[in-house]
Amino acid sequence: MSYRTALTHVLSDVVAPRAEVTRARGAFPRHAVTALGTAGLLGLTVATELGGGGRGLTEAAAVVERTARACPATAAVLQAHYAAVAVVEEYGDPWLRGEIAAGRHLCSLALAEDDAGEPGVGTSLLSPHGTAEQGGGVVALCARKHQVVAAGEADLYLWSSRPVAARDGLSLWAVPAHAPDLFVPARPGRSGPPGSATSTVLADPAFVPAEALLGEDGGGLDILLRTVLPWLIELRAACGADEAAGDAGRAPEAGVSLAAS
Repeated sequence: MSYRTALTHVLSDVVAPRAEVTRARGAFPRHAVTALGTAGLLGLTVATELGGGGRGLTEAAAVVERTARACPATAAVLQAHYAAVAVVEEYGDPWLRGEIAAGRHLCSLALAEDDAGEPGVGTSLLSPHGTAEQGGGVVALCARKHQVVAAGEADLYLWSSRPVAARDGLSLWAVPAHAPDLFVPARPGRSGPPGSATSTVLADPAFVPAEALLGEDGGGLDILLRTVLPWLIELRAACGADEAAGDAGRAPEAGVSLAAS
């Protein structure tokens, strides 16, 4: 079965019938996410040798576009998932990539922070203030991440921090939702479509193995510019030209500045 046919079945049988409940109640579309995983659509962009679909940004954008017509919340979840998976697919270990390919891991982005740690000042994706301190084989991450889609629902977060040892740049981490002392301190706010569970994720600190580093310490800025932002921009545009035009000059995540502070 092609991914297009699989998507048609999931949208008609699961996503569309529950879309109104998702919107009206602000309920996270867990049934939709599970169905997308079972149909191989969460693993659409993972390599075929690991059980994924072996597809790229063009196909991911097509999935997001069709899903957005049925349920904006589910489309928002897919946007964050595919953008995060693009990095994991390049730098993550085979076991993690295999879990995504099998539909058992929903990924999201934990990149935006208040500038200088001051709430309400504005946020930046490219200059995190959160820290990463390594002791032995364990890294302690401290940050309050905002506008995280599927907060408390995702299995893995693509997390940014200041470097551990590098003099400049930023570092990216694959942070599992079960990492000790990682939690969602508040209910979803008004950011994102109702049901997308867009909220804050707090690490104060959260602990991950040193192997959770994606790429090199301090090398995350290049990854964001080369991979994450292009994927986010394309996937957001796939939701409709009118929406994309209305957000001109803004980050793919609502209200987040792309410029480094």
